[in-house]
Amino acid sequence: MKVLVVNCGSSSLKYQLFDMTDESVLAKGLVERIGIEGSVLNHQPAGKGKIPITADIKNHTIAIKMVLDALVDPEHGVVADINEIDAIGHRVVHGAEKFSDSVLITPAVMAALEEFVELAPLHNPPNISGINACSEILPQVPQVGVFDTAFHQTMPQQAFLYGIPYEAYKQYGVRRYGFHGTSHKFVSQRAAEMIGDHMTNLRIITCHLGNGASISAVKNGKSLDTSMGFTPLQGLVMGTRCGDIDPAIPAYLMKKMNLSPDEIDNYLNKKSGVLGLSGLSSDFRDLEQAADQGNERAKLAIDVFTYTVRKYIGSYAAVMGGVDAIVFTAGLGENSARIRDHICNGLEFLGTRIDPVRNDVRGKEQEISVAGSKVRIFVIPTNEELMIARDTKKICAPLMK
Repeated sequence: MKVLVVNCGSSSLKYQLFDMTDESVLAKGLVERIGIEGSVLNHQPAGKGKIPITADIKNHTIAIKMVLDALVDPEHGVVADINEIDAIGHRVVHGAEKFSDSVLITPAVMAALEEFVELAPLHNPPNISGINACSEILPQVPQVGVFDTAFHQTMPQQAFLYGIPYEAYKQYGVRRYGFHGTSHKFVSQRAAEMIGDHMTNLRIITCHLGNGASISAVKNGKSLDTSMGFTPLQGLVMGTRCGDIDPAIPAYLMKKMNLSPDEIDNYLNKKSGVLGLSGLSSDFRDLEQAADQGNERAKLAIDVFTYTVRKYIGSYAAVMGGVDAIVFTAGLGENSARIRDHICNGLEFLGTRIDPVRNDVRGKEQEISVAGSKVRIFVIPTNEELMIARDTKKICAPLMK
């Protein structure tokens, strides 16, 4: 069974084609600058270099058509015929409370996704465009929606409700939804495999640390709590997002700085976080280099970030009644030994002990805790695309019998 995984952004499209007999990646690529001058498709067959294909890519339908053409191209294609693609899995950011698992795309599902646009106005519209584009070109191929929010639908009410009038939740859906769910699900499952136990017996804290960052408490295989909230702005201090702040601050700054609602939203989402604290960069590689050169604000930004991560780990250990494993994943979590060490320094009371030799690793699956440590610590590269492909196979395979 061959599954095409599609992840549409507003002006981009990432894809991977999997052969699910062995979960190998046959090809992957990225379409950039959709609808913008200078658009390009970078296609990469397995074991080969990137092949740039330039064109005027006006919309996602054209982008999907180019991807399919690249996959069957006589020179750099990986399948003989487009009909070899058995199913398509889509990353969809927001499924609200309606979807607690991945689902087969139907007209009713598409209508629901349209309803949720107001909850994710930057993300759901391009996700919908990608599904529509695939339906137009490959109407006979089943499609599956895999939601960033679905894994967190197991949170109890005391974890997802805010301390505002209950009517705001019932009438407008104001609650904690959480995001990065596909990543948290994948790495928690993999951690259980590496431990050699079933997820239902474990308490795992998963740290998805990238430019966008979130932490989840996964107890008995289910998300008990997560740091992102109604939007991805809540939680940790991130690359450009402020994370948790006093809710009175936006109104105060709007008055002081004469900002509109859209302007304060931009201020908190794109000008804050470690970028705002350091005044330098949202890239932790830049911050670490600047800190080594004596830049105090860069050091401060790193300290604030790692402090908030440590604080969430401690709080999630409390709500789960302990912790068996901590997982670091995503760009920063997978690649920065320094940040991982900084976060875990001070968590020894939980039973964490990092092995500095094991921790000297980048982008590689490895246990980094001291042998015999009470709480095991792992670096596990996330693979949301594979998780999407697995869910797509699970849902579509019975349709093909």
